[in-house]
This record gives sequence, C-alpha cells and structure tokens, in this order.
Amino acid sequence: MHITMGDEGWCVMGRRYSRSLVAAGAPLGVLGSLCVAAVLPVVPASAATAPPHPYAFDDDATKVAGTASNTDAQRLQPGTTYRSSFPRDEVKLYYRLQLDATSNGYVSVTAVPKPTAQVVNTDGIKVSLQDSDGRTCSFGEERFGAAESARPIAAWASRSIEPGEVTCQEAGTYYVLVERTGISRSTPEDWDLEIQYASEPALKQSGATVPPEVWDSASPQPPDGEPKPRKGGAGFSEARGVAQGIWKDEIEAGETLFYRVPVDWGQQLFATAELGSASGGDGYVGNALVMTLYNPVRGYVADTSTGYDGEQKSTALDPLPPVAYENRYDRDDQVNGVRFAGWYYLAVHLDLEVAEKIGHEPLGLILSVAVRGAAQAGPEYAGSPQPADAFSVTEGDKDAAESGETEDEAARGDTMKLVAAGGIGTGTVLVLFLGLWTVVARRRAAGVSRAQREYGTP
Repeated sequence: MHITMGDEGWCVMGRRYSRSLVAAGAPLGVLGSLCVAAVLPVVPASAATAPPHPYAFDDDATKVAGTASNTDAQRLQPGTTYRSSFPRDEVKLYYRLQLDATSNGYVSVTAVPKPTAQVVNTDGIKVSLQDSDGRTCSFGEERFGAAESARPIAAWASRSIEPGEVTCQEAGTYYVLVERTGISRSTPEDWDLEIQYASEPALKQSGATVPPEVWDSASPQPPDGEPKPRKGGAGFSEARGVAQGIWKDEIEAGETLFYRVPVDWGQQLFATAELGSASGGDGYVGNALVMTLYNPVRGYVADTSTGYDGEQKSTALDPLPPVAYENRYDRDDQVNGVRFAGWYYLAVHLDLEVAEKIGHEPLGLILSVAVRGAAQAGPEYAGSPQPADAFSVTEGDKDAAESGETEDEAARGDTMKLVAAGGIGTGTVLVLFLGLWTVVARRRAAGVSRAQREYGTP
C-alpha cells in the first residue's frame, strides 16, 4: 500500500558503469572492457541455470548502514542502489536525502528475510519520507499477508511537488524512515535490505492534476502461440525481460523469480501466472503462488495469488489503467502506481510449504503477458537531452524484452552498438589493445637490457 499525504578478470558493464566510462575519460578501461566483451561468449537466456533461492542483490550496490537516530543518518544519492540490513532488535532505521524544490524523489526498500524464516500475515516493512520537522510526506507498507511465506517484499515512499500542497515542497534535508511491522511472532533474525533512490525531474510546464476517470478495464484476448522458455532472475537487478507473449519457466518451493516488462505511456499491462500440475502429493496450500507487480522505481502496484493442490492453477492481476502522468493524483494504489513509463517488474513466488505438502520437484510456470494500446508521447521533462531516461521506453528496451536480457546485459549490448556506430569494430578494438600491450612490453624489455649493459644489474 502506498499512501500520499502531500507528496518526491576485467569488466562489469552495467548501465551505471557504461555512463561512468564517458565521465571518467579512461580509454584503457574502455579498451579492457571491450576486449573482454569481445572474447567472452554471451550465454543466451535460455541456457541460464536456475538461480538459487537467496535474493540476488545488485552487484554494484553501495553498502550503507541505517541509524537509530536521524541526526546520524547517512545520505543517499539519486540513481544509486544501496545494500543495508535491519537488525532484529532495532525498532526503526533512518537514512538521509537532500532534495531540491522542483524534483520528485522516490525511495523503495526491498526487505529480504531468509527463505526459511518464519513470518506471519502482519509481518512486513513500512517506509516513510519525512521533512526536517518530522512531517510525513508519504509512506508505503507491504506485508506478507495471507501468503505466510518468506520472500522479498518492497515498500516505497515519495516526495512530490504538487500544486496547492504546503508540506514537503521546499528544498532541504529529508529523512527516510524504515520500520519492521508486526514482528512479535517472527523468527528472531536480521533482514537484509536493498534500497533504491530515484529522482524524477520537473515538467517543462505543469499539466492536468486530475487522473483519467474513464479507461478500458476489460481484459484483452490472451496471447496466442507456443510458450517460449525464459528463466526469471533472483532479484530486481537480475530480472529478465519479457515482451507480450507466453513464457515458460520452472519454479521451486521457496523461490521468487523476477521478470521485467517495458510499458510505455498510454499502454496497459496485463499478466497471468499459471502453476503446472504436480506428479504427486495430495495436500493443499492456500495462496501458494503469489505474483506482485512493481513499477519502474520498484514501487508496489498490485498483487494476486492462488491456492494449490497439485492440479494446475492460475491467477491474474486485476486490469490496470493506461500509464499516465496524471495517475499519481489518484488515491488508489493500482492507479497511482502506474504513473510513469519504463520497466515494470513481476515477482512470482512459490510458497515453501508446497515442498512439504505437494512435493520437492520444480513445478512448471507459465507467464502470459499482454501490453495493450499504442505508445503515446509522454510528458516533457525539464532539462536536456533527456534526464528522465528511467521513465521512458526505448527501442533498445523492446529488444531487451524480446531477447530476455537483464539490465546489465542490455547495457553491455548498447555499449558495443556505440562502438560499432563510431566505426570501430570489436576486432579492431582488440587488435589495438593487443598492439598497445606489445609496445609497452617491448619498451620495458628494452629498458631492462639497457640497465644491464650500463649498470651491470642482474
């Protein structure tokens, strides 16, 4: 739930790293990265091995410690992913933001208990964003709910610049407050946290502040065709792209699989998850399969679930409105959550109890995805050329969805395309790098020989 109260080896080449290369101006680093990309084969998505049950944290995440008091809170930077932890004996944790008077800020916190942790329906995480006077800009909360199975869950909070609002509109210091809810019966252990802070620029000029009242809520005709293999990732950073169509996977009890779908302005997303039949077992698990939808800033949008008794079962998200900037002014989570274009995430979880009551074998999973409507022009953000690339859908994003690439894999492909567009082929880059290495080696060898002749050094 999101409630607004007056709302903001050699190479690792992700989207963040490829940008930093240009800023750092390090040609050798670029050459080294490209050489490895040229030599190492790319493993296709269909050949990827099943991820382990533990959540896959972003490899580039910066470690940060939450503090018991706001006065000691560490500052978070926009566009950065952080890794932290929530000790079992702590009541709340603080982090700090520095916000201007024009941008919207979004903070999402993913709580990651161990897959074997004991949780109950009231357990969960609450995230609040407060100003320096302790006034709440907004807060969000997600609980494990009726599906009492430990899994990654994410809650979000925001500071939004809105016409007519008085609180949380000034530039200054703000605080992120993270709390664990309903922990009296939980397993006494720490939870890991993954935190993402995103900034959304202001618009060039203000527009409508009323969400659309009428939209098509009828479900479309399900996608047709044979299911294609697509292995889900073990975390947001490893979420594999899926486009409109039918996708086939396997899921084990206690596992959570992540997928991502590009949804442009004016488009609607529909998703259905189907759990295949088991070879044995005669038990029943309520809310065994849970599918949760998150928006491009990892904000909770909606979820759905189904029980399981060994026979095939399916569950679908309720129809969502088309993506629109004005949706943010609606009080309904399922409406205000689809406030911008970009990558939407589907997290599919299978209850650990299924192994005990149905069987330990992996079960077949069918994911049907439909994106309805033609893409429309989005709002014009202030700045140039495009400061809000996280809130848009590019042709590269569509390609990544079809091929099943993760964010890092897509960024690596974009970098190679830039090299090719610049008239430098991968083979040429490799030859240049090896040539440079040979010259340096020869000069060093010549220096050693000269020293031996002149000074008699061994």
